[in-house]
Amino acid sequence: MRSRGSDGGRRHSVRVPAVILAILALAAMSQALDREAFSFSNYDLRVEMQPATHAFSARGSIRARNDSDAPQRSIVLQISSSLHWDKVRVAGRAVQIVSQPYTSDLDHTGALAEAIVTLPADIAPGGQVDLELEYSGTISADATRLTRVGVPDAEARRSDWDAVSAGFTAVRGAGYVAWYPVAMTAESLSEGNAVFAELARWREREAHARLHAQLCAVVNSEATPSILMNARLLGLGGGRVDGASDRMRKCAEFVLEPMGRGTPAFVLGSYQTVERPIIRVSYLGQHGDTAGEYAQAAEKVEPLTQEWFGPPKEKVQVIELAEAGAAPFESGATLFTPLRAVDSGRVQLEMAHQLTHASMESPREWIYEGLAHFAQALAMERQAGRRAALEYMRERLGPLVAAEKMASEAPSAPANAATGQSLISSSDEIFYRTKAMYVWWMLRDLVGDAALQAALRSYQAAGDREPSYVQRLIAAHAYRDLEWFFDDWVYRDRGLPDFQVSAANPRASLAGGYVVAVTVKNHGETRAEVPVQVRVRGESGEVAQRLLVPARGEAATRVSVPGVPLEAIVNDGSVPESDLQNNSLKIPAVADH
Repeated sequence: MRSRGSDGGRRHSVRVPAVILAILALAAMSQALDREAFSFSNYDLRVEMQPATHAFSARGSIRARNDSDAPQRSIVLQISSSLHWDKVRVAGRAVQIVSQPYTSDLDHTGALAEAIVTLPADIAPGGQVDLELEYSGTISADATRLTRVGVPDAEARRSDWDAVSAGFTAVRGAGYVAWYPVAMTAESLSEGNAVFAELARWREREAHARLHAQLCAVVNSEATPSILMNARLLGLGGGRVDGASDRMRKCAEFVLEPMGRGTPAFVLGSYQTVERPIIRVSYLGQHGDTAGEYAQAAEKVEPLTQEWFGPPKEKVQVIELAEAGAAPFESGATLFTPLRAVDSGRVQLEMAHQLTHASMESPREWIYEGLAHFAQALAMERQAGRRAALEYMRERLGPLVAAEKMASEAPSAPANAATGQSLISSSDEIFYRTKAMYVWWMLRDLVGDAALQAALRSYQAAGDREPSYVQRLIAAHAYRDLEWFFDDWVYRDRGLPDFQVSAANPRASLAGGYVVAVTVKNHGETRAEVPVQVRVRGESGEVAQRLLVPARGEAATRVSVPGVPLEAIVNDGSVPESDLQNNSLKIPAVADH
């Protein structure tokens, strides 16, 4: 670069500072990176924490596989921005790394510490490389990612409660705190479902990974804390810290294999345990009675979940969180939650959810999570009847209606595809939890309890290799063609139906009573088989029939009732729809006969 100076007009070269060149090179490298080129198939980590100072350090190895179609010379490793990279080696030799901050709401700090590692040689497609790692720093309570998008501080800290601290330690993994290396594209909570969609893609890539972790904490020698994790315990260890008579190292070794959809999470605290055949409740302080009530709730609801999904394949684990206001968090069959004053009915719903996870494994979120929420509705029905179960489901309908409305109003460009999603590909929990719950309930109404229970108990996660697997399984037990239902409700997202009773015409029956011809319109794009009821005068109550109403069409049925008809009603709440205000029509007065 040339410039005119102050020395009589002489021209001279201006050298660009080396730091600027490094920044420019880093920016160019960052733009060219393929952060999803590698997946990590094996983690072997030794973690040490010093709760008194929030300190966290880790060393170990990961195995990375090139999943791209091209040879790769660089690999991206990301950890929480409150940590920093110390060393990366390949085959015992240090390799070049360039570390940079990487803004992303995939970590509670709102950023990641990203290392761009230059490998000694290209890794061919399908090839693997083992990396030896060391990183350290602190993990303190931090809700930056939530407060910067406008979440009030108290609510943000209720949600992002992860921290290593002297009083109590609780840390969740990817999506909360990147305490083990990940590699993801940056996403922001201000961009709707983007963070959850990226997490879903990461978990799919890492579904078969193995995590082996030795977790250690340096504590006061008088303390006797337990280290718990949502993984299989291999052993306990520890001992006195060298040269320190007042400090002990407490260790626990775990393996999580495969990692699946779960989020590896651990806690450190002074726990006691209530142990039963199907559940383990770890509690703090004087909460033993409450822990026992959780265990009893699980035992009360287990016959229901076994009837539908078979016996538990693993033990449910409930782990108390020290902060009474902390938002509960569940991962697989493990529930991290404050142990509050017990509402027996509510806790039974929570245990129905966890027992379903313990009994029913699936690689598909709409099956795995949808069935767990469906089980909660079943438990509510068992407690208080069908109306109570439908009301429980309706309380969760609002966000689904809003999400489907956004999908219908969004442009059809691919960039907006995450707004509305088929259940097969959904990464939005509103769809794979709430909508899937409704789908399972509708399937139950379509085929009956016996057929659906038989299908679910014969479901094999290993056999679910294509989307139509579960459709064929249910159809085989129900002897019914379900293609139309899965096409509209599972394989595609056509939105929600909108039913309206457009006509209800009664006539007297020769056999006594009345026959009411009811016509139902569907203003939505989705077919559904929906109950049509006629309310009658007196104690005879309501009479219902089921009617398949086409998308953007209408259908009619005749309902025979024993008394004077008063009102025709479509949908008892078992089918989610966009507008519930036009579901009934008063019937013109008729004379008794």
